[in-house]
Amino acid sequence: MAHVFAHEPDARRYTLLIDGALACVVDYTIVNQSISLPRTFTVPSFRGRGFAGDLVEFAVNDIEATTEFRIVPMCWYVGEWFDSHPERGGLLTR
Repeated sequence: MAHVFAHEPDARRYTLLIDGALACVVDYTIVNQSISLPRTFTVPSFRGRGFAGDLVEFAVNDIEATTEFRIVPMCWYVGEWFDSHPERGGLLTR
């Protein structure tokens, strides 16, 4: 399966395509020096395989590498991802 991660700034989202089909989306909103991640969605036929976690990791890595934003995990899934990756917690308060 071909996995293609992308940042779509015009749509304010990160996406994961699997074999050309949209599998996952992480939406974001920028306010001042913060980037809020209010929604993570996985298409039902792709659920349960860890794709959302892979996309959240891609988004967090991109935000860290390209911005100075503080991440605000508004989505429960993103919050749980940070709970499972405490070493990335500095991104929540930088």
